Amino acid sequence: MSAVFVWIETFKGSASPTSWEALGAGRLVADKMGVPLAALVFGENANAVAAEAGQYGADKVLVCDDATLHGFRLEPYAALLAKLVMEHQPKAVLAVGTTRGRELLAAAAADTDSGLLTEVTSLEVQDDGSIRVVRPVYAGKILSEAAGSPDGVQFLALRGRAFKANVPKPDAKAEVTAVQPALAEDQIATKIEGFEEETGTVNLTDAAIIVSGGRAMANNPKEAPAGTANPEVWKAQDGFENVLKPLADVLGGAVGASRAAVDAGYIPYAHQVGQTGKTVSPDLYIACGISGAIQHQAGMRTSKVIVAINKDAEAPIFKLAHYGLVGDLYKIVPALTAELKKRLGK
Repeated sequence: MSAVFVWIETFKGSASPTSWEALGAGRLVADKMGVPLAALVFGENANAVAAEAGQYGADKVLVCDDATLHGFRLEPYAALLAKLVMEHQPKAVLAVGTTRGRELLAAAAADTDSGLLTEVTSLEVQDDGSIRVVRPVYAGKILSEAAGSPDGVQFLALRGRAFKANVPKPDAKAEVTAVQPALAEDQIATKIEGFEEETGTVNLTDAAIIVSGGRAMANNPKEAPAGTANPEVWKAQDGFENVLKPLADVLGGAVGASRAAVDAGYIPYAHQVGQTGKTVSPDLYIACGISGAIQHQAGMRTSKVIVAINKDAEAPIFKLAHYGLVGDLYKIVPALTAELKKRLGK
């Protein structure tokens, strides 16, 4: 089968929404190469996810609903992907570069002696069949162009939210083919005993709008209650909860933070955006009281629209921002939230 493969990441029988972005990118590649687009669905509830893949543009779906794949383990997933690549010799294999996606593609690319390009933010199929991509390097300070070899299978790990998913067509159907697993349970060293889910976590990677705060969140004009052990931390935490979160809520977004803010204990590390935190590409990124160190820019510079709010007109974030507001975030953000509530009828 000469095709373009797209791995659909799932968890507990449901597809990750970002996987449909990879399918959208795969559609562009497959159409240019004149080959079918084949989705790969492994694990629990695979047939139901396969039906969704058809609605999102897949021509074919290879499914494996074996018990060894109910829960992501690298050994059985990589063995099966490598086996399918060797059998079918697709033109390319794509997936969104989540932790699992990068790990799976790296292992399968190594097992099939293929090349892998990661953090892909745009791509174009060349006349010789190679895929030329753009990817940020050196903490996002440089955009690099690279290309896969047209003589082999090209593996591409895509940056989340860099590509658009196709509009689903409820009546569209794909040709579904069941495949056998590559490993039996007794051949797999890793065992999954269970999952412990955290409460109150935030999914910054999928967020379309992010409102982030930095070190300046401690400049809250509110007075900390008498006897507060660390007034600065209390003020910043109050600012995140009662100033930034209302703005994020009215916009239907998520709350992020700089490393300085999480290191100071203003907000949990799950909210960190930057080189050592989450890499995000939302439609709108509002940076409040964030100076814009290069490490922070590395995690959010591919945002579609960046708005900066900062007292310091010379802050580096303004060089990256599309729109800038110079002033006190504790005056600007509440006013902005109130106006948005009026305009949006909330």
